[in-house]
Amino acid sequence: MRMLLGLALLFAAPAAAQDAGVRFGPVFEDFGPHLAVPGIDEVPAGTEFSHSFNVASEAPNGQRNRGFESAARFINMHAAAGVDPENVRLAVVVHGPAVKDLLDSEDNASAAMVREMLDAGVRFIVCGQSAIGQNIAQDDMIEGVEMALSAMTAHALLQQRGYTVNPF
Repeated sequence: MRMLLGLALLFAAPAAAQDAGVRFGPVFEDFGPHLAVPGIDEVPAGTEFSHSFNVASEAPNGQRNRGFESAARFINMHAAAGVDPENVRLAVVVHGPAVKDLLDSEDNASAAMVREMLDAGVRFIVCGQSAIGQNIAQDDMIEGVEMALSAMTAHALLQQRGYTVNPF
């Protein structure tokens, strides 16, 4: 029950979440909430990550994309545990309806978060098959978003470069 409450609070309003021990930062102060884990204060010194996230679900209207938020959480929780943010290389491979959450539009609730993550070195790679299938061009997307031939291609290339894939 306590775990379910903690998970629910990760997606609740930031003020309520902070009261329950949910932390933001140290890299992203307004998103990417995480919890301290008793007995695990830090990961081994020198740890490096090259990790990719697969995001296919579009955010509900007016909300940020939870898959993108998970990538930010990965960075925040590891930086809080002593991993140098320079040693955390992330790629977010986006396909299906989630491609819409990378549009350069005032209506995109994920746009500010994506821009900040891009500035921090997170790669966002769009499935060209999904984009073209939805009549979305590279010029329609937030500056810095990359396009691949397909999500499958992006994941295969990332794996060849040593990236692990987030299993959920």
